[in-house]
Amino acid sequence: MSHAVRNSFREDWFDPVFWGKQATIVTKGGRGAAWFIHAPCGEVVLRHFCRGGLPGRFVRRDYVFTRADAVRSFSEFRLLNKLLKKGLPVPEPVAAGYRLRGSLLYHASLIVRRIPHAVPLSECVGDASSSETWHAAGACVRRFHNAGVFHADLNCMNILVADQVYLIDFDRGRMMPAQANASWKENNLSRLERSVKKCIEHEERAQLWQSFLMGYHGD
Repeated sequence: MSHAVRNSFREDWFDPVFWGKQATIVTKGGRGAAWFIHAPCGEVVLRHFCRGGLPGRFVRRDYVFTRADAVRSFSEFRLLNKLLKKGLPVPEPVAAGYRLRGSLLYHASLIVRRIPHAVPLSECVGDASSSETWHAAGACVRRFHNAGVFHADLNCMNILVADQVYLIDFDRGRMMPAQANASWKENNLSRLERSVKKCIEHEERAQLWQSFLMGYHGD
């Protein structure tokens, strides 16, 4: 947390109600639990950690508490700082927090800098620069893989295009040990390809995915 943020920060920042009209819900890829915030420190994104898929229908925000340094928002905060120091394109973490619910459960929240003018990769279709953008996205993912970075939920909404290509939402992400089998990279790409098939119309999908793979393989 920067000195300027530390001086103005309040725990209420993790509550979107506190921000009133300064908060706007993220409608694309935020699971209904992320907000764009106009804060004293600038434009940021507030995200409440939520489960997706079938488990999320029954247990939305509760996670089992073991110890403070294992809280998911703290883990992501630390990882983002490591990735920034490596020169990788990720949002700057601003603040992380959690709130205990009894002695066994907690809710987690994270605030990061908003990337100006960013759009999801899924929206970069149908124009003359689409193939070039997807090629750049492939090269970006390769940079993360070469650095040993595992993204647990690599999909079209977590790849943002702005002044460059960024990866976001590193919940459960981690640095892989050097001796790890490289199959995790293929699993990452397979997960992304499934997302592409859901998000992109069939007519454009094959060409864009091929452009992505060419960027990934350095072609």
